Amino acid sequence: MLIIFGLRIFFRTIGQGVFHCPRCGGDRQYRLRAGRRFFTLFFVPVIPLTKVGEHVQCSTCQARFHPDVLRLPTAAQMSAALPEGMRVAAVIMLQATTLASPAARQQAVEAIRGAGAPGYGPANLDADLGHPVSPDPGSLVQVGAQLTPEAKEWFFAQAVRIAVVDGPLSAGQRQAAQAIGQHLGMTPAQTLGVVTMTEQAAPRD
Repeated sequence: MLIIFGLRIFFRTIGQGVFHCPRCGGDRQYRLRAGRRFFTLFFVPVIPLTKVGEHVQCSTCQARFHPDVLRLPTAAQMSAALPEGMRVAAVIMLQATTLASPAARQQAVEAIRGAGAPGYGPANLDADLGHPVSPDPGSLVQVGAQLTPEAKEWFFAQAVRIAVVDGPLSAGQRQAAQAIGQHLGMTPAQTLGVVTMTEQAAPRD
């Protein structure tokens, strides 16, 4: 009787979800698969041996990637991060303002709409400002990680304009602006430059 035995690697799915596939260039379904070497008898796995690692497999193109690829944000997450980050920036700037004028509040609403939330309105702003705790800067960090340096400056300038409509920034507003810039990954020199240019470009009565 001929006995056929050998070693073979088998994979099993241990997780699944949506990720941004580097090969497809878009959001795709994935499977997280773990491999293990088995001793086989008649090509049937019999004895589990050593683990051989994990990989992420795109369900569309079937390409395999290191699990670190799951740390990259999906396109949907990136689209959602921009308006959410602007909401946080607007709240930070308005909370640093002793008495925000209607013009400043309207500027905040327009900045958030322009960042990708067209349905955002004054009632939403009231709700955001009504939270007793400080806004979570995590969305600003995410925005900063996905924007180019030029885009960061554009985003930051939109936040600064919220306060600038009432005149030059106060000490508290400058401190708030520096915090926003820091969360975005900008240097103090960059934030100062954008603040200065935004103040100079603001219309004056």
